[in-house]
Order: sequence, then C-alpha cells, then structure tokens
Amino acid sequence: MPKLPIPARLERPLLKAVLGAPEPVLLRLAGVRARSPEGYDLDPQVATLLRMMRLAGEPELTDGSVSDARRRMERNGPLLDYTDVRGIDTHDRTIPGPTSALRVRVYRSKRGSRAGLVFFHGGGFVLGSIASHDGVCRALVELADVTVISVDYRLAPEHPFPAGLEDAEAATRWVLDNAESLGLSPTAVAVGGDSAGGNLAALVCLALARAERRPAFQLLVYPATDFRRGHASHRHFAEGFLLGERSIDLFLERYLNGRDLVRDPRVSPLLADDHTGLPPALVLTAGFDPLRDEGAAYAARLRAAGVDAHHVCAESLVHGFFNMGGMVRAADEVIRRAAARLRDALHSSPLTK
Repeated sequence: MPKLPIPARLERPLLKAVLGAPEPVLLRLAGVRARSPEGYDLDPQVATLLRMMRLAGEPELTDGSVSDARRRMERNGPLLDYTDVRGIDTHDRTIPGPTSALRVRVYRSKRGSRAGLVFFHGGGFVLGSIASHDGVCRALVELADVTVISVDYRLAPEHPFPAGLEDAEAATRWVLDNAESLGLSPTAVAVGGDSAGGNLAALVCLALARAERRPAFQLLVYPATDFRRGHASHRHFAEGFLLGERSIDLFLERYLNGRDLVRDPRVSPLLADDHTGLPPALVLTAGFDPLRDEGAAYAARLRAAGVDAHHVCAESLVHGFFNMGGMVRAADEVIRRAAARLRDALHSSPLTK
C-alpha cells in the first residue's frame, strides 16, 4: 500500500480518512478511472488508492532485494486489512513437515467451532507470511464460524518448487489426521488461500482427491492456475493494478527451476488430467487482475468435471483485495459473501453442529 511521507502510526488513519470520503470526492481524487475491456469500472476507492500509490512512488511488489520486498509486504499488507475483529484466541505451534517442523497459527473464536480452514497466504511463493494475512484470517473466523489454521510454508528462492506445495500438503494431512484433537470434525475441514495460496489449496485438493481423508471444501481466491500465462487478462492488466507482469516474471523465476515446469500439473492445476472427485469450490476473481481469466477457467474446468464449483468475479476490484476488507467497501462485501458460502458448506454436516 502507499508509502506516505508521514509517521507509520498515522498512515492507516490517513488512508481511512481519504478512502472513507463520499464517492463524488473519491471520483475527483482518482482522476480518470480505468475501465476493463468488458466494461467493468474500477472501484472508486481502489482507483484513489492506486493514484495515491503512483503519486507516492510506491515500488513494484518485487522491487529491490527479496528481503526488502518481504519487509514491505509485512509492513504494508495490514494497512487496509481488518484490525477490529475481537474475541479471537490465537496460538502458534509447530507441526511435522516434510523436512522439518512447520509453524502454524491457530485462530479460534471463544465460542469454538467444529469446522476448520487450512489457510495458505499469498505472495507469489516468495513473499507473505502468517503475519501479512493475520487480519483476514481473524475475520474469516468470525464471519464463517471456523477455526483457521494458517500455515507458514517455505518460500522461494531459498526453497523453490516443490517445497511450498510439499509443506501445504503435509499441513493439510496433519490437520485432517489430528482434527479431533484440534476440536474439529475431520469431515468439515476446508482448504483455502489467495493467489499463490489459492494455487497451493487447489493443488492440495488434487493431491488428496483419492485419499481417505480429504478437504471438504476449497476457497480459491484469485488463484494462479495456469503458469503458461496465455489468457487475455495477462495482457489487459500487465501493469498498473498492483500485480504487474514484471512482478509475476520475478516470482516465477524465483519459484521455478526451469520454464518447462509451467506445464507441470503440480504447478498449474488447470493442466491436471483429472478434476473429478474434488471437493466443492468457491473461486473468487477480480475484474482488474492478470490472474482473472485463469481463475474463471479453473472454475469452469471443475464444473465440467462434475464438481460443485461457483465462480464470483469481483468486477470492480484488483488483485490483493482479500487484504483490503478493513477499508475498501467492495472488498468487504465480497469477503463476507465468501465467508457465508464457506460457513454454509462446512456447517451443513451434522458433525459440526
């Protein structure tokens, strides 16, 4: 989010004041609003935010060193996220991983829930952490009435593919195998994530499709599903909408050891041979996002395979809106809709009541 020349403690109040202005004021602040080839108008709050970022000279996601980019995401990610969710208990713990212990954070409401969500954060397989997505995980606990287990999977370039996927699969298997000790029903555990995390969630469902214990639902938020990047949205939104072509290039360069891997179905879930038997899915996409069309294509592929898959395009929003629910009204509305769908899917089982 915008790096403003003011003390850090004042950045969020300033953003709240500006983005909370009436729509006519926002439209003047935003200047010329972008329109997609399909005729979607960019949300006024988001358009204002993007203009503020340009004026402030905010760097690309991946500018500078990896450590610099990670620090920016840790600092800036929570600026627009939920910060006022109360009554959530959290504790960090380690669980067995494929090579070493994995850290997870367990979020639980004080009233408890038998439904669970194993969550994988976004960040291009290079950035992001439990902390960068803390706000939205707390919100999902409250809005969806679930216990969230957020996974600190290994990141590239230190740990390129398939390290993150191996961690995601190991964490999901562990939660399913230990559901009762976590106070969860093993038949009411979902997986989910945004962007890179949505990719991992989709791949975990494919890996566990024939397992005795498998996820009950998949929440895929603007997931990366086809690393060949041939869909039109990659051309339409190559720059200017938070996730740009240059950042995607660097993410893939650091994550994959070789360009041929983009066709590997363990990287691109859209290219898997068999999508039958997968759990019900909600696929969220954003109207101004390079990943939009491949997310929609994945939802269509799931439906063609007989999976109960719903696709919702947040037409006025950009990549990253899942971390904007605390400030951007349209993002909050979509997150609430997604949480309601997740709640209904997991609480339909008598074991969760």
